[in-house]
Amino acid sequence: MLNSKQRAQLRSLANSLESQFQVGKGEIDEHVVTSLDEYMTTHELVKITILKTADETPNEIATRLAAAVSAEVVQVIGRKLVFYRYSPKLAKLGKSLTIRF
Repeated sequence: MLNSKQRAQLRSLANSLESQFQVGKGEIDEHVVTSLDEYMTTHELVKITILKTADETPNEIATRLAAAVSAEVVQVIGRKLVFYRYSPKLAKLGKSLTIRF
């Protein structure tokens, strides 16, 4: 669980990120979850855009996706979501994000 200072640090890092995934009317299927899970093994921080055609609210989608890939929701602003998940693979390579505890 992230505290408010850690969340603030991750939000500042996510400012410069481009969205890597889009979720729309097709809902959250196994392909989206698998792709996001694989992406998060090599990137600890990811930004996702929710299209206007999505049937659910961004908060509902954030909760479902975070639970599916075991990630923390850093922020939900409008139709942009930011997730964080610690990656042991990146830590082993010395490329893991350093967040204050």
